[in-house]
Amino acid sequence: MAREILPSELWERIAPLLPPPVPKPKGGRPPVPNPNALRGILFVLKTGIRWADLPKEMGCGSGMTCWRRLQEWHDLGVWDDLHRILLEELNDAGRIDWERGALDASSIRAKRGGQAIGPNPTDRGKNGTKHHLITDANGIPMAVLVGPANQHDSVPFEKLIDAVPGIRHGRGRPRRRFRKLHADKAYDFRRCRVACKVRGMLSRIARRGVETAEKLGKHRWVVERTFAWFKHFRRLMVRYERRADIHLAFLKVAASLICFSALGW
Repeated sequence: MAREILPSELWERIAPLLPPPVPKPKGGRPPVPNPNALRGILFVLKTGIRWADLPKEMGCGSGMTCWRRLQEWHDLGVWDDLHRILLEELNDAGRIDWERGALDASSIRAKRGGQAIGPNPTDRGKNGTKHHLITDANGIPMAVLVGPANQHDSVPFEKLIDAVPGIRHGRGRPRRRFRKLHADKAYDFRRCRVACKVRGMLSRIARRGVETAEKLGKHRWVVERTFAWFKHFRRLMVRYERRADIHLAFLKVAASLICFSALGW
């Protein structure tokens, strides 16, 4: 039997975050229920098929309906809220290691052009986009960003570490900073170290021409493994979305699903 693409435990967490579908004026066809549309979104994310090829027997409505829900829920901050809720559950379970964080970037090819896309210097100048990711010491994805492939990894450094949401635990103040942050030589700039210092974090950034990558890899390998987890979602292996917000929405949904799996579901 095929595994349910939308487990009931996941739906219980998402349902309170979603607005009810808006009925069409003057009657007409009733709107597609939210769980059906969500199944369509998850199916496209996991299989990588085109929106137009969504199987009708899934009851998800048209691909355009699911695309609109993905966009609307992204604009409403649903995916950010879901990710934060799952991170708080992981934190309550003691699964987030705040002692060390790691960040890196990974490029993928962009087939159709669009926003946040540029010539990839590591892929013969072909159009590409870059995923920026920060994780804890266990590889839990804490925040993701999208940028053009020709943008230096260090440019969104501050934006990325500030994108980690405040994670509540008990009655204390929300936490969003690691004690120490690890990064490779691409981030070997004074402004990156200063950015860590002003946020109360120690920086462990490899120095160009001084340190080898092997020593830092002892703590940085987890972010590479998490990039591999993202590639389990076939829609993220190659970018087909012209709009950056739609591609980022897919990334955030995938980050939430990784966190959901880390909870043991």
